[in-house]
Amino acid sequence: MSGLIPQRFVEDLLDRLDLAELIGSRITLKKAGANYKACCPFHDEKTPSFNVRPDKGFYHCFGCGAHGDAISFVREFEGLGFTEAVEELAKRAGLEVPYDRAAKQEIQQARTLTDALDFASRFYQSALASQQGSYARDYLAQRGLDEAIVQQYQIGYAPATGTALFEAAETSLKGPLIETGTVSDKYGRPRDLFRNRVMFPIRNSRGRTVAFGGRTLGDDKAKYINSPESDVFHKSREIYGLFEAKQALRQLDKLLVVEGYMDVIALAQHGIHYAVATLGTATNQDSLTALLKQVRHVVFCFDGDQAGFRAADRAMENALELMADGLHLQFLMLPEGEDPDTLVRKEGPEAFQQRIDGATPLSRYLFDRQSEGLDLQLPEHRGELKARVEPMLNKMPKSTLRDAMWHEMLRLCSGRNQWQGRQQGGKGQWKGERRDRITEERIDVKLSKDSLLCLALLEAPEMATEVVELARSSRQYGQARSFASWMLEQDIRERKTLVRSLALDNQARERFFHLFDGIEHIPARESTLAAARELLSPNEEASRQQRLATLLRNFANLSAEERSELRTLSSGTQD
Repeated sequence: MSGLIPQRFVEDLLDRLDLAELIGSRITLKKAGANYKACCPFHDEKTPSFNVRPDKGFYHCFGCGAHGDAISFVREFEGLGFTEAVEELAKRAGLEVPYDRAAKQEIQQARTLTDALDFASRFYQSALASQQGSYARDYLAQRGLDEAIVQQYQIGYAPATGTALFEAAETSLKGPLIETGTVSDKYGRPRDLFRNRVMFPIRNSRGRTVAFGGRTLGDDKAKYINSPESDVFHKSREIYGLFEAKQALRQLDKLLVVEGYMDVIALAQHGIHYAVATLGTATNQDSLTALLKQVRHVVFCFDGDQAGFRAADRAMENALELMADGLHLQFLMLPEGEDPDTLVRKEGPEAFQQRIDGATPLSRYLFDRQSEGLDLQLPEHRGELKARVEPMLNKMPKSTLRDAMWHEMLRLCSGRNQWQGRQQGGKGQWKGERRDRITEERIDVKLSKDSLLCLALLEAPEMATEVVELARSSRQYGQARSFASWMLEQDIRERKTLVRSLALDNQARERFFHLFDGIEHIPARESTLAAARELLSPNEEASRQQRLATLLRNFANLSAEERSELRTLSSGTQD
């Protein structure tokens, strides 16, 4: 839809807006010279690192790297799409978005459909509160849901009569209800799709209803049914519970993907607000892409039976093509016969949270599953493991994670885990001693610069000041900057003090608990410090290249002096 809005209008809109006023209406800004500062609204921090430059028309966070203009801020802060963000800002500026006629019709059509679905949602909620909804209310109470959570997720009830919704709708809404499949006219007369069911509205990022899921209260063959796809509902792109999670948590760091509506709601009632469910199947790549657009850390939660493991295997295989450095996928397999709904009620939210924290990383899950049934003491089985794993790793894009997993495959299949040596003794007898174990060599793994600096800080906290200085010039050192800034705030200068603080300080432990999750192998201390020192004290050519890259990344927002500097650096490259 962004292509339907003229670029000239977008530029004019941005020129008319006061960025400081816009952002200041949502968070508290403090004047800092010609600019403004605040604690970043997109990540948790105590020291303000979020800067707003009204003269340049952009904001930048030196902590997490968030950067953009007024449209970017509204999209990220409000969870809107590009078109919705432009409309919101145009309304603020007193402008009308100049859509062409076809685009206007398309937008109006979508709004008409969501208006009808929002009406249906209100109707179902009203029916739940009425006398005819008493059985549905009893069912929800038996499932342990209180009134607050029912209201939060707008749970409703579809009456058993076949035309209750259709008859309650205004004439202008009846057509859209049929168009979305909420009412069916398959047999020549309107009939409600959902009858005698507990209703779960599926809402998009703006909170508008786009579809429903319904759980039967009778003996229907289908326990759950969902709305059919329509112009406003594409099953593979929508995530149930995402809107509610964003409402409950301003900062959404990770998502727990479960299999059902009731799992999402039960976990939310017990304080775990980042649980969501994909619609249809969690293994679909479109669903995975939709999840990874929201967060960089996803935990898949499956029942611990054979069906659950098969579902986890499919999710893993489809995720491999999407895995890039910085993405973190884990798998939580529950005890057989349990699901999140039953287990969180049985053992409590703290115990369930511990299960989430201990979920298995994708790399370990892959090798554990592919090694099942194999005895890696046998050469034949090591060859089988390589035959299973190699095609899977070939699906992955080039990344540090793929390199590390490739090294792990070679280590497991190399014969370094020696089998029982055998020598032929007497007739028909085999005897021998275990062969001496071959010394395993350390595997050199290329880490991201950010991870490398974090490891160096762990070894040498005295580097903190230099790391903060380096991080100011680039967004790629977000974690290292946060880690180093915390050390300076706590006046930590020795490794012993650092380790003690990370172990005993609850806030620090929670903040940096996952700092090294993506690192499969730790380099030697000497090589880590040497590589970090090279980053902190680069030679003249490296410094020039680094500055050139920084200027090119921010080309659109360069001042006249910075553009002159860029020309000078570029001519130096050509020389």
